[in-house]
Amino acid sequence: MQSVQDLATAVQRVINNVEKVIVGKAESVAFSLIAVICKGHVLIEDVPGVGKTVLTKAIAKSIGCTFKRIQFTPDLLPSDVTGVSIYNQKTGNFEFRPGPIMAQIVLADEVNRATPKTQSALLEAMEEAQVTVDGVTYRLPDPFMVMATQNPIEYEGTFPLPEAQLDRFMMNITLGYPRMQDEMNILDTHQFHHPLDDLEQIMRAEELVQIQQQVRSIHVDPSIREYIVSLADATRNHNNIYLGASPRGSLALFRASQALAAIRGRGYVIPDDVKLLTKATLAHRLIVSPAARVRGITSTAILDEILQSVPVPGAWVAGGKGR
Repeated sequence: MQSVQDLATAVQRVINNVEKVIVGKAESVAFSLIAVICKGHVLIEDVPGVGKTVLTKAIAKSIGCTFKRIQFTPDLLPSDVTGVSIYNQKTGNFEFRPGPIMAQIVLADEVNRATPKTQSALLEAMEEAQVTVDGVTYRLPDPFMVMATQNPIEYEGTFPLPEAQLDRFMMNITLGYPRMQDEMNILDTHQFHHPLDDLEQIMRAEELVQIQQQVRSIHVDPSIREYIVSLADATRNHNNIYLGASPRGSLALFRASQALAAIRGRGYVIPDDVKLLTKATLAHRLIVSPAARVRGITSTAILDEILQSVPVPGAWVAGGKGR
C-alpha cells in the first residue's frame, strides 16, 4: 500500500491534468475527484456551455476508465439505459444486449429531461452497482460512477429529480462562468483544436480502485464523527427545513472528508475538511419549507447558519489524537 503522500501526489497529477481542459475551476475539479475516489456520484447543475460534459470526459480520460454518454430526453426508455434482452433465432435463446450504463464512468446528460420512469432506471445502478433486466441481475464494472448534468434555468419539458435520486448523488457541484482572464485562456487553447484531444491518461483504473480502498483507512477522530452527525442532525431540526439530510448524507460527508484529507497529504481529518465539503454534500438533500422558499431562503444559506451555530471540535495534533 502506498503512503498518503504518494496517494496525494497521484491524485494531484490527475487534477492538474483535468485543469488543462477545465480552466480556473480548481475547487470543482477537486470535488469531482473526491467523489471519484469515494465511489460517489456527482450532479453538476449549471447553465449551458460552462464545461459540464467536458469535465466528465476529461476525468474519464485521465484515469483510463471506459466512458459512455446517455443523452436524456422525454422519449428515452429505461431499457435504453440498462439494456435489453433480444431473442436470437439461431440459438433459440434470449441474449442480453447491455445498455450504456455498463461503463465505468457514465455521463447522464440533462438527466432531468427524462421521465421519472426512466430516471428510476438509474436508482439501482447508483446505489447497488448493478442492474436487473427481465429478472436477471448484472453487475456493473468497478470502478463505477454516474456524473449527471442538468440545466437549472430550463424548466419547460423537464422533470425534477425525485428526492430518492438526489440523495444518491454524493455531491452537487456547479462550475459557473469563468473569470475574464480564464476565458481568454480558453479562447487561446481552443484556437486550433480542442485540448481534450491532447489529454493524457495519468492513472490506470486498477490504481484508482487501490486508492478508493486506501482512502477509507484515513483516521477520523470520534469528535469529528460527532461533528458530522451534529451537522446532519441540525438540518433535521431546523424550522426552515421540511426534509433534512439522511444518514446517507452523513456518510457522504464522512467519506468525502477522508478523501479531502488524503488529497492534502494528511492521514487524518480536521474540522476544516468537513466544513469545506458540507454544502457540496448536503445542500441538495435538503428540502426547504414552502414558507422559507417564499422568503428566498436557500438550503446553502441554512447550512451556512448551521455551520456557524454547531460547535467545532477543538485544537488538533497530528494523527487526530488529542484536543
